[in-house]
Amino acid sequence: MTGRLVGRPVVRVDGRAKVTGAARYPADDPVPGALHGFLVTSTVARGEVVGIDTSDALAHPGVVAVYTHLDLPRLTVPPFPYVKGFIPLQGTAVHHAGQPVAIVLAATVEQAVEGANLVRVDYRAERPTASIDAATEPPHLPLPFRGRPNEIARGDAESALAAAEVRLDVRYSSPTRHHNPIEPHATTAEWDGDSLTLHETTQGVNLTRVVLATAFGLPPDRIRVLAPFLGGGFGAKGPIWPHTILTVAAARLARRPVRLVLSRAQMFTLTGHRSEFRQHLRVGATRQGKLTAIAETTAAQLTRTEESIFNESDSTSVLYDCPDVHIRQEGVPLDIATSSYMRSPETTAHFGLETALDELAWLLRLDPVELRRRNHTEVDQETGSRISGKHLLHCYRIASEAFGWFRRTSRPGATKEGDEYVGWGMATETHTFATAPAAMPVTASVAVGVDGRAVVRIATQDIGTGTYTVISQVAGDALGMPLDAVTAVIGDTALPYSGVSAGSATIASVTGPVDKAARAARDAVVALAVADQRSPLAGVPTDEVVTAHGHMFHVRDRERRDSYRAVVGRHGTPVEATGSVQNTPGHSYGTVFLEVRVHARLGSVRVTRVVTAHDMGRVMNRRTARGQVLGGVTWGIGHALMEHTVYDPRTARVVNPNLSTYLMPVSADAPAVETHFVDRPDPGSTALGARGFGETPITGVPAAIGNAVYHATGRRVRDLPITRDKLL
Repeated sequence: MTGRLVGRPVVRVDGRAKVTGAARYPADDPVPGALHGFLVTSTVARGEVVGIDTSDALAHPGVVAVYTHLDLPRLTVPPFPYVKGFIPLQGTAVHHAGQPVAIVLAATVEQAVEGANLVRVDYRAERPTASIDAATEPPHLPLPFRGRPNEIARGDAESALAAAEVRLDVRYSSPTRHHNPIEPHATTAEWDGDSLTLHETTQGVNLTRVVLATAFGLPPDRIRVLAPFLGGGFGAKGPIWPHTILTVAAARLARRPVRLVLSRAQMFTLTGHRSEFRQHLRVGATRQGKLTAIAETTAAQLTRTEESIFNESDSTSVLYDCPDVHIRQEGVPLDIATSSYMRSPETTAHFGLETALDELAWLLRLDPVELRRRNHTEVDQETGSRISGKHLLHCYRIASEAFGWFRRTSRPGATKEGDEYVGWGMATETHTFATAPAAMPVTASVAVGVDGRAVVRIATQDIGTGTYTVISQVAGDALGMPLDAVTAVIGDTALPYSGVSAGSATIASVTGPVDKAARAARDAVVALAVADQRSPLAGVPTDEVVTAHGHMFHVRDRERRDSYRAVVGRHGTPVEATGSVQNTPGHSYGTVFLEVRVHARLGSVRVTRVVTAHDMGRVMNRRTARGQVLGGVTWGIGHALMEHTVYDPRTARVVNPNLSTYLMPVSADAPAVETHFVDRPDPGSTALGARGFGETPITGVPAAIGNAVYHATGRRVRDLPITRDKLL
């Protein structure tokens, strides 16, 4: 086996297809005879539909059908990953602005949109509540979500706080933020009798199938879901949303395929978001900087139909050595759309924790890096077990040295260059990676054809992170084949089972089964060769055969060689093997150091330099791993300085549902980023020493920016985003 592909900065195997337009996304797949759908959405946020007039829409050229709650069959509300507590068009109640109240089908997209604008809806409206500050109901403790309680207590935090030598009592807040992947959500539903084929923008083809099977009362094997490419996921396409179910229902009623693509504005009400967030942190410590207690109470926006908290406080619970911790995650019901996971869900709470540690460091006159070193732990704070392969201290060292942290001035506002104050900040980064799916093994198959090429099949997804490339590298190394001899086929429920591409679980869950299947296929071909009298390897013990570059060699006599193509060609049929592995969850770690420049008169903030170091176990592909860091840093800049969904307090409607007023970083905002990786295989990993990583690089960036702004100006901003008005 070559062992030369994994770890290298291999160029994406699907890159050419994407830049030339050959890659087909779910909305690109041609489906003959498909109608185009468009949703009519509620203009009120709370109330009831009391009348719908569809006559003008039905008379419009090209419109084939208009379906409302009067037409759709009764459907079953599925469990997670359907996170909405109801299915629209099943009744007259309105729970948020932008809720679907009708679906129009037409021959073209334009006709469907025009028809939707002609549907007249009458409402009985009630006054909505759009923000936590305006809520009429007090925060409450929701029920556990996915088995995890919303209140966690370890030791006695209140007593420890009372006895602490140093105490910090601070509050932080973050606004609602929305997903905006380049590719909007899209669904194409095609029925053949009682069998459904769905082309879907989803981060989990198998979970989508389970949700639809529940909603429509179908056996899962009657549903096929396809998602070969995605134009970004980030959590938005992990849960299954109502537009998918409504499109499937409409296609069944119309007895024709239906394609529906959400508009950009509809993505602000139909596909989830990072909820509005409030955080109260009380921290106790010794004068030497050792943490003795943390008490955290958070409040996140909920709706009146579901109670799922997605802004977890995992970092507060597990990141630092602290004996007495109390976490209470509360919810506040509002009349806005359902929140959901957003890359990375821990970031909102992590911003408060990492900012509070910076505030504590200034209070103690202690270097922020040293404070974190003094509270470092290699023991899981929740279970008491030792953490496998943790190298966070090494991350602090290599990143601080590369950044030049030792040159940092100790007084805020001390450095000014021209019209700009210069500040440095840092933060720890961490993210939980999940099992995918929980308690169920992932399976892959690898087939070596008579042409000597290998095909890897697994029902995972590539949401833009490089899954095609990494599994091709893994299979190539295990087989001893060059990369161009391996083809990965993914994104189809007809393939061997895999889970959702979320929770940074993909690489952690798919590389193990791919490696296992490829090694089994290699061993099977080697066995054929040594048993074949026509082969130069005939009679050689199988353990004395090595593979490289698509060939098999005797380990001591390299002249005795055969090729995959020759061996399988003589065999006459492809050689196929499967492998199954259940991965284990865990954490990846890292740190980010950065520089900001704040204009003295304008209050504008620029992030000008970033250095990161990450411990993700074995690095599978340095190019794609670096891409994750660049994306995380850029998103962190948006989180800290720009992104903010604005609601009209009177109507609870989104004021800025577009990319002109919902601000995000562009290339001009992206600084130079220097990336470092520890690259030490995790001995507890089931993924060739790798761990899940993708969401880790955003987690510390917002706090590091806020900490750097304080260092530059002496102004501590605890309410994100950090905008000019808060600095002027």
